[in-house]
Amino acid sequence: MTVTQTAPMRARLRLPSKWSVGAIVIAAIVIAPILAVLGLALFPKENIWPHLISTTLPRYLRNTAILMVGVGALAAMVGTGAAWLISRYEFPGRRWMEWLLLLPLAIPAYVGAYALVDFLEYAGPVQTALRDVFGWKTSRDYWFPEIRSMGAAILVLAAAMYPYVYLLARAAFREQSSASEEVAQSLGAGAWGRFWRVGLPLARPAIAAGVAIVMMESVNDFGTVDYFAVQTLTTGIFTVWLEANNAGGAAQIASVVLILVIMLVALEKISRRRMRYFNLSTRHRPVARKALNRRVGWLMLLACFVPFFMGFLLPAGVILSHALDNADNWRDPALWEAGLNTLTVGGIAAVVTVAAGVFLVYGVRLTGRKLPRLLLPITTIGYAAPGAVLGVGILIPLAFLDNRVADAIFGLTDVDIGLVMTGSAFALILSYCVRFFAIAQGAADAAMGRVSPNLALAARSLGRNQGQVLGAVYYPLMRASVASALLLVFVDCVKELPATLLLRPFNYDTLATRVHEQASLEALGDAAPAAILVILTGLAAVGLLARANR
Repeated sequence: MTVTQTAPMRARLRLPSKWSVGAIVIAAIVIAPILAVLGLALFPKENIWPHLISTTLPRYLRNTAILMVGVGALAAMVGTGAAWLISRYEFPGRRWMEWLLLLPLAIPAYVGAYALVDFLEYAGPVQTALRDVFGWKTSRDYWFPEIRSMGAAILVLAAAMYPYVYLLARAAFREQSSASEEVAQSLGAGAWGRFWRVGLPLARPAIAAGVAIVMMESVNDFGTVDYFAVQTLTTGIFTVWLEANNAGGAAQIASVVLILVIMLVALEKISRRRMRYFNLSTRHRPVARKALNRRVGWLMLLACFVPFFMGFLLPAGVILSHALDNADNWRDPALWEAGLNTLTVGGIAAVVTVAAGVFLVYGVRLTGRKLPRLLLPITTIGYAAPGAVLGVGILIPLAFLDNRVADAIFGLTDVDIGLVMTGSAFALILSYCVRFFAIAQGAADAAMGRVSPNLALAARSLGRNQGQVLGAVYYPLMRASVASALLLVFVDCVKELPATLLLRPFNYDTLATRVHEQASLEALGDAAPAAILVILTGLAAVGLLARANR
């Protein structure tokens, strides 16, 4: 009697597997900083909401909104237009421009900002050439647009981020069937009509997704807006926390940023909720590119060359010229120390993030419980959260825990171990893991989805346990995706600036912080070698991205 009652009870009270527990722990670590920001904002030690609302918050919100809308609109126009020209027309240099248009992804926006100011400032080559040609002596003799302004910030950010829209729009245009084009053409629609009434509506979901990414990255940016003296919510976090020494106020501003980002994600998903497009023809024929006459073809090439020039060629050229003119800076020990720090924290973060992503996805696939499956999509929110927000959500709770642990050990052993987590690169690595976890999780999920479940079942029938199945069956088949995810996470860690500035230990520079600090001191020659190294890592990621999208 006892045995028959205990068996069902044990079935109902089945303990979760280590894979399920591990998946929940990883998901909790990724989500915890976001929850910490909201908790600190709701229960701050010093509530400065009334002061923020009456003074700086409206200005931060207004500037952030203008920046988001401006960058999103400009990136949408440039990225969508370039994608349409590349996918619909044949013109000189089209094959080269198809991939060159991706290169601005290798240039961090803050590097583009430093290069643009250096190129257009009073002592730069443009204004110097104008004074020489027209005989002007001082700046009072002529008018020139203000370089450090909101407009310049929008231009720089859009030039750096339009490839997000271009990449998704190009894929959407290439997947469209020629049948819709032929029908529109038979009804008398010209080139503009086919774009506006057929091509654009069909590609709208992809364009909306690209614009949402651009706008979220605009909110995340700190280096560009700080250099151009544009006060946004992100710069407000730094000001309130580091200058006013009010962590609660910084968390409150960070919560506003977080809500804004969540609204962007929600609006993007709502805009695509009821949009469904299906290819009803039995044979899908891609749209044939139209050959253009030579004059129009060269104009198309020029239209594609302009964003490539602004987003990559100009900043890379300016930085390279400074690197060559200041060759002695390559021997600076601080440069290579920053490079070693970047390699260390970026490499550790990439390995930990990808390993955790694979473990989480595999654990969710093994478990039949609902909680891990519900947490899986939520773990991608870290990629949408700006680095400054994660800095607040990680450093403040971690510092509290660090102090308590140090005090407890000192009370027991009379040994002062110091701040182990916040006094080292641990917090910085953790922020990278949380920020870019979505990349690793997405790559692991897609790679495992391509592996037949029958292979895992066969391995299990041969006596392999679940860990051995992961190592012997899944890993060899998803090795390329894992390697790609490692590279992408590492490159994003190299370029990340806001979280690095907030969480790095004292006297601990990375390549990104070295570029930011030297350029802020108007020493672009000193910053150029570090910027070149950042750009080279970005080029590696762009090459991988181009290879994957052939």
